Formats: sequence, structure tokens, C-alpha cells
Amino acid sequence: MGTKVAVIGSGNIGTDLMIKVLRHSAGLEMGAMVGIDPNSDGLARAARLGVPTTSDGVAGLLALPGADEIGIVFDATSAGAHRANTAALAGRGIRMIDLTPAADGPFVVPAVNLDQHRDAPEINMVTCGGQATIPIVAAVSRVVPVPYAEIVASIASRSAGPGTRANIDEFTETTAQAVESVGGAGRGKAIIVLNPADPPLIMRDTVLCLVGAESPETRDAIRVSVEEMVAVVAKYVPGYRLKQRVQITPVPAGQPVHTLTAGEPVTHQVTVFLEVEGAAHYLPAYAGNLDIMTSAALAAAEAIA
Repeated sequence: MGTKVAVIGSGNIGTDLMIKVLRHSAGLEMGAMVGIDPNSDGLARAARLGVPTTSDGVAGLLALPGADEIGIVFDATSAGAHRANTAALAGRGIRMIDLTPAADGPFVVPAVNLDQHRDAPEINMVTCGGQATIPIVAAVSRVVPVPYAEIVASIASRSAGPGTRANIDEFTETTAQAVESVGGAGRGKAIIVLNPADPPLIMRDTVLCLVGAESPETRDAIRVSVEEMVAVVAKYVPGYRLKQRVQITPVPAGQPVHTLTAGEPVTHQVTVFLEVEGAAHYLPAYAGNLDIMTSAALAAAEAIA
């Protein structure tokens, strides 16, 4: 028997996470699926799969038989709801894995800093854009200082539900903060693009880092570091890949990079293009933005368990 877990939030992310736990995790056991809409597809699917359910939120979770056996709770609701959920579960010895932009616990990107926060009572999975791009910033910053990093996450509009759309500001702020605190950039910036193309496009991300990399050896080391990091992330997100070779180009003469980097020496621009294809366990393959969140959360929970 594995560690019992509960998923709060019966929407797309919560349902996909439940299916991953049921089908692909040897160390975790579904203890409950929690929602607030009794007619949600997530709760109906959980019931068909034999998972205990409640549509009464956290209060309903605590009333379920065996609730005291749950060791880990995934919160796939919203930033505001997460804080209320955390307060309701306080003092019960439950480890929280937060998939919202609430950012109350330490930011965790499994490929970068999971070991540092394995014992934290609560961890935050940043954002989909953060999970995709922060490993790349970290890969560059372990070779050379990164005074400035900018990421652009482009996702299919269809894969952005009401929760994502209501939290766009939190998305950009949380991701930018984590680009700095986890990725190691001196300054970070994050942009999200909801692409309305039909048929929907797979998630794509661009990472730009300004660095001092005058020697060919340094540039080669950056490329190797990025490729190694992509391989690490792909172990728990199989659809994560480089779209093309890492580009390292001189910063054009006269470009006012000092306004971005606070006067730190910058000679080159590192540009990395990524693609994230979903595993299609519950969500469509184009929804790599959701799949990378649930895959990262699952990897974190398995390590904690």
C-alpha cells in the first residue's frame, strides 16, 4: 500500500492528476477526490474508478471515512481557495502540494530543487510556464551568471480554463519570481500567450538569458548543461523536448542591455525553444501546459512519500 493522497479540485488538472496516481504511481494511493460541483466530470469519473468522492470541499474531505490516513493533499483549485484549504487542514500533519499560484510554500521545480524542500510541510509547483522554463534558466546559471532571464509560455487557448484565466496576473508574477529564486537569474520576466489557433497548438516556450560568455568553451558548456537538464525533466515529463539546437549569439552592439541587467557585463544572448506535448492521460496531447504541472506534482509527491 502506498501513501494515501487526496486531490482537491475536480477540474481538468485535478482529474488528470488523479488518473496519473491511479495508473502510473507505485508509491501513492488515491484516498479521495474533492470538489464543490456535484455534477463535475472529475467527481463522476473518480466514482466510476472507485475513488471516494465528496462535493462538499475540504469539510467533506474531513468527514470521509479514512480521512485521517491521508498523508499528502494536492490542491488544484485557485490561489484564494488554496489559502482557505490550507487553514482548514492545518495541524493534521498533512503535506500540501499546491498547484495554484498562491505561492505560500517554497517554489519547487523537481529537476532543480526538490531535494532542498523534501521535508517542507507545503510546496508550491509555481506555474506551467515555470515548470517548463525554470530548469533551462537554472541550467544556464550553473555555468555562468544570468543577470537577466525572460520566458514566454505559449499555450492553446482551449487548454486555459477559468482558473488559469482568472489568475493571469498571478501567473506572470509567480513565474518571474521563481525564475529568479529557483532559476538563479538576477532579474526575471514572464509572459503568457493564449494562442487561439484551431486546431490547437502544443505548448511552446521560449527562454532568453543574457550572459557573459565570451569564450567558446563557456558557450559549449551552456549547451551541454541545457541538453542535460532537458533529459532530466523528460524523465518525468516524457513530452518535454528541445524544439531546436540551443542558440547563443552575440548581443548586438549598442543594444541597451544595461537597462535590463543593472550594468552587469553581458556579451551573449542564449535562446532556447521548447515544446511540451501532453501524455493524453485525460487531457488532449496539446495541453502540455497542464500535463507538465500534474507530472511535476506527481514526481514531487513520490519523492516526498
